Amino acid sequence: MDTDNTVLSHYKKHVKKINEELEKGLSSRVDLIRDIGNHTLLGHGKRLRPLLFVLSCRLCSNYGEEAYRLSTIFEYVHTASLLHDDVLDNAEIRRNKPSVNHVWGNHAAILEGDFLSSKASSIAVGSNSSLLLKKLTDTSMQMVEGQILELSYTHNWNISKEEYMGIITAKTAVLISAACACGAIISGAEADVEESLERFGLNMGIAFQLMDDLLDYTSSKEVFGKPVGKDLKEGKITLPLIYTLLSLEESERKRLESLLKSQRAAEEDYRNLIEIVRSNGALDQIRDEAQTYVNKAAGYLSSFPDSPAKESLLELNQYIIKRKY
Repeated sequence: MDTDNTVLSHYKKHVKKINEELEKGLSSRVDLIRDIGNHTLLGHGKRLRPLLFVLSCRLCSNYGEEAYRLSTIFEYVHTASLLHDDVLDNAEIRRNKPSVNHVWGNHAAILEGDFLSSKASSIAVGSNSSLLLKKLTDTSMQMVEGQILELSYTHNWNISKEEYMGIITAKTAVLISAACACGAIISGAEADVEESLERFGLNMGIAFQLMDDLLDYTSSKEVFGKPVGKDLKEGKITLPLIYTLLSLEESERKRLESLLKSQRAAEEDYRNLIEIVRSNGALDQIRDEAQTYVNKAAGYLSSFPDSPAKESLLELNQYIIKRKY
């Protein structure tokens, strides 16, 4: 059974409305902006972040249609970060298709990311909520900090788990957290409600990135939408490798570090290291840790009364562990 499609099919009506608003937002007098936007944004992606925003609004008894337009803020910011990330990584594939930088070049990819970030800010300003705008601005700054942190630790085989967690919290979790918190903000909910949704999203976001880094070692290019082992080849030392290195003899660890840093590593060397990661128990440990964060996230919804929105948020939270891409 395709877990991803089975779970996500429950939200087709929401996703359809989100996609309609995303398409409207791509209107521009510049044809290239629309072309790149259509390529990178429309018809692809799980729409997890805007969906969490809409469901958080509903959890707070806000059923207004305006939620769909505001939800696009989080998909635009997310896609902008992917465009910039692909330039930094010289990526050629994104979501099983050529990346924007590979088709149109780095300059176009960066500028399209800037356009989408600006579009998100424009929509946020139009909400007339200074709290939402502040949350978006603070989140965007933290995401950039996370990206720079990751860049500074490239090929650093001494990175600690704590440093890694700081990177993924800033790069990934804070946007998912903001999507949930902003559902409360725009609905006029009390501060404790906003905090509960914020913490729900933060823990869910950490679990999401833990699983993403795990899938980089276990999935396939066809399923995952990008080459398996991509992070490793880019010098990103993620938790599967951090745990694996702790289990190796010092001499073997230094040999692998020297080989991969020298740029002399062949495809077979990467395959061998991926196989070591797959076989030493690190991935099971990470899956268990991700489940712990998912359980912690669910706990922050315990004070909310039962409702379809709460059930949906809990389902998406648990889906994080089961997803294949």
